[in-house]
Amino acid sequence: MQLASHEAFDLQELAMSCVNSITNMAMFLNKVQDSELRSIIQKQYDAHIQDYNIKVEYLSKSEGTTMKLQVPELCPSLQSYTKSDVPPVPVTPRTDVYEFNDREMATAYLLTLKRAGREYAWAAMEAGNPGIRIFLEDAFRMASHHAFEVWQWMVKKGYYTLQPASQEAMNTVGGMYRPVSKPMAMAH
Repeated sequence: MQLASHEAFDLQELAMSCVNSITNMAMFLNKVQDSELRSIIQKQYDAHIQDYNIKVEYLSKSEGTTMKLQVPELCPSLQSYTKSDVPPVPVTPRTDVYEFNDREMATAYLLTLKRAGREYAWAAMEAGNPGIRIFLEDAFRMASHHAFEVWQWMVKKGYYTLQPASQEAMNTVGGMYRPVSKPMAMAH
């Protein structure tokens, strides 16, 4: 299967991102102290390796790949998705760092997942090859679901603020839009 040049370059950039993610995850697994965070990273690690290997196959084999990325289910665990029971824990960037703490590792990983998700979505919208497009859509969903799980851990620890929108904000935003009545038939 011949790739379009932009597909090859997108996959190359995404493969480099995987090298970064996998390398960081391996280091995090050796350093993380919180058992729940370690479990999350360990569970997600194999999916990142599979994602990387699929990219390598697309880039190195002219016939493409038969592998399908295993997208994890979205697993909600918070009691509320608008308000946290844990007060936010303030943070200040450290400027003399020899090792990351759990919060810093989770933050680095979450931001990596968010950026990768945006890149997958963008590349999927540009892919002409249906197989690559489906793979990139699956990779986006994988990054999104993984980010959701890490985000939930951060909310539970007070490392990510969560606050409901005020009724005033909802009234203002919601008041801007009106529902569409049944549209009239379009003339041909």
